Amino acid sequence: MSASPVSNVSDTARWVAVYRAWESARADALFHDPYADLLAGERGRAIAALMPAQARSGWPLITRTKLIDDLLMDAIAQGCDCVLNLAAGLDTRPYRLDLPAHLQWVEADLPNLIEEKERLLADAQPRCQLRRMKVDLADAGARAAALKEAVGPSTRPLVVTEGLLVYFDEVQVRALSADLCAQAGIRWWILDLASPALVQLMRKSMGAHLANAPMRFAPPSGIAYFEALGWRVAKVRSIFHAAAQLRRLPWFLRIFLLFPEPDPRKLGDARWSGVVQLGRPDR
Repeated sequence: MSASPVSNVSDTARWVAVYRAWESARADALFHDPYADLLAGERGRAIAALMPAQARSGWPLITRTKLIDDLLMDAIAQGCDCVLNLAAGLDTRPYRLDLPAHLQWVEADLPNLIEEKERLLADAQPRCQLRRMKVDLADAGARAAALKEAVGPSTRPLVVTEGLLVYFDEVQVRALSADLCAQAGIRWWILDLASPALVQLMRKSMGAHLANAPMRFAPPSGIAYFEALGWRVAKVRSIFHAAAQLRRLPWFLRIFLLFPEPDPRKLGDARWSGVVQLGRPDR
């Protein structure tokens, strides 16, 4: 193993799986993922051990997972007929969520990660119509072609980019947004977003360990950044405040609940992260 257990961005998927495993073992679990520990492996547990003390329990990622679960289920209840999970990593929602059997679910990620995932989950049965696409999402041409193929005949597709945008630069984020807008059928886009101050804190506390997976995208204008690209903000949930409501926020951070929540369109120096659901302005 190299000096850092994070050899590339794909390894962060193992990190997230550790927290899903921890949460699933709780008596009051917010969700249950029976495959998370297997997927996380030794490398995932080594990455989780590097987290700063204030987030070592994984509460931000556990909360993010729950918020995205809820948004997905709401969209499916509203008629979403296809979920396209970009940089799906080691996500197991097609196996653990109560999904309609007819739902089309497409996972897109790098070939090596998809092959590993398929090997580890060979005996698992998805609850919907699942297929996977091997694609480098940083390759503009390959990404555009994959999106067109994935959407296919679906009339109400939704895109998820959980944990992806922070590793993109601004040019890549704008290009991805344009690619999604070019697919007329796409109705929703669910993403997570962090403020510059929070990303700076992560760089400071874990910079050496994230050298192979540097965090880049953190717009000071927050959700307004996407509004300027033509998206409509449908829902915004603060991960910090949701963690408090879900009883996952560490006790020593609860004092900060007394302070006003930052404006997600003017993040300034605030340490903020959230889950956002965007919609097409014409839908």
